[in-house]
Amino acid sequence: MIEIDGRREDKTGFAMRLAAVILPDLGTGPDVPIVVSHWFAARGDRVWEGERLVEVLVGPATFDVSAPASGRLAEIRGREDDRVEAGSVLGLVATAEDDARDGATEERHDRQRGQRGDEPPSSR
Repeated sequence: MIEIDGRREDKTGFAMRLAAVILPDLGTGPDVPIVVSHWFAARGDRVWEGERLVEVLVGPATFDVSAPASGRLAEIRGREDDRVEAGSVLGLVATAEDDARDGATEERHDRQRGQRGDEPPSSR
């Protein structure tokens, strides 16, 4: 991937917007450790805005951090068992710019598949 004006663009020119998965302030003091417990998605998995993405342990309690946007989990920075602080970037969700603007990406890909003959015979 190539970094271009705060966006990432792959070799095909497909640009993505990156949304940070940020650990919110949970109201704990500095003496209470916060540990990444479990990721509900793996790198490359499709995630949806508001979906439970990562669980953190704060003392005896658990808290879920939601996906900030719909897209694919591009990077995991806070791995399981890592100690983290409020405001830490736990991961990045890559959202295609076309999806963010107008949802036209899937329609464009569907048209391209149809032009190449990639559609299943029953859908023609």
